[in-house]
Amino acid sequence: MALTGKQKAALLLVSLDVATATELLKGLEPSVVQDLAAELTYLDATGHQTAEQSAEVARQFYDSLRSEPAFNLKGFVKEMLTSTVGQDKAQQVETQIQQLLLKRDPFIPIRSADTQTLASVLERERPQAVAVILSEIPPKKSSEIIGLLGEGMRVSAITRMTSVDSVTAEAKARIAELICTRLGSVRASEESSASEARPEQSLRKVAVILRNLEKEVRDGVLGAMQEKDNQIGEKVTSLMIVWDDIPQIADRSLQEALRGIDERQLALALHKADDAIIRKIKSNISERAAALVDEEASLMSTPKKEDVKEAREKIVGVLREMNNKGELAFVEE
Repeated sequence: MALTGKQKAALLLVSLDVATATELLKGLEPSVVQDLAAELTYLDATGHQTAEQSAEVARQFYDSLRSEPAFNLKGFVKEMLTSTVGQDKAQQVETQIQQLLLKRDPFIPIRSADTQTLASVLERERPQAVAVILSEIPPKKSSEIIGLLGEGMRVSAITRMTSVDSVTAEAKARIAELICTRLGSVRASEESSASEARPEQSLRKVAVILRNLEKEVRDGVLGAMQEKDNQIGEKVTSLMIVWDDIPQIADRSLQEALRGIDERQLALALHKADDAIIRKIKSNISERAAALVDEEASLMSTPKKEDVKEAREKIVGVLREMNNKGELAFVEE
């Protein structure tokens, strides 16, 4: 998928730390912020945002800032083809170029593969195939992979490397094609597993960025997101404040939020909570209230997980309501 300028900007934004991203957004028109958030939401929802893609966008941005940027042959060829024959035809030509490169050297994708992944794939192959692969990749990487292989495979592969020159070019090409297929299957499996966690992690970062904006701008962005995808918009809204955020909430705001929470609910919520959260909450209630919380905890049998979760959600719910009204403040991170 070719990224638009706005999509690249959105990916670059979310790759920054929260403070920097927030500072950049403060100078933009609300409509621009809405567009960027919408594009990032789209990339997440469709599964097009990957760590590799974000890194590539960041690299391109870095190169564009250099006073004497290095010549990017691949980018130049793409731009030249697009301006000459059009985008659709350019993509066809690029595909043909890739096929020609693979025909000339079928080991190109294997050389760029992750060492751990390649080693795990080779461990299950025939020693002769492993010997061919090890002979076609850089010596340093070959040594690293040998160190990751089991002893039996290691000895068998190294022994066969002495006779690799007798393997025909056609046989080497078939071996390369087989290993590329195996690598593709492993990557697809890893991406499928990672995609389950990635959307919420990314949406959480978007949520933290938005909560640091002015209320008017933030509400405008959330409104635009909900119009495009109500489910994701609501998810981002809920992720603005979570239980683990409590240590970052300003004391006065937290004191206000805790006024309506009784000691038993606090004792339940603090059951097996992180020390930082326990200290933060107890330092923002009176000494008498803290003593009552400790007393409730000492009298309490092991609570059910759902009861602890419900007690925490009650506190988080109050904090979210305050945040929606623009009444919640955070300590400087």
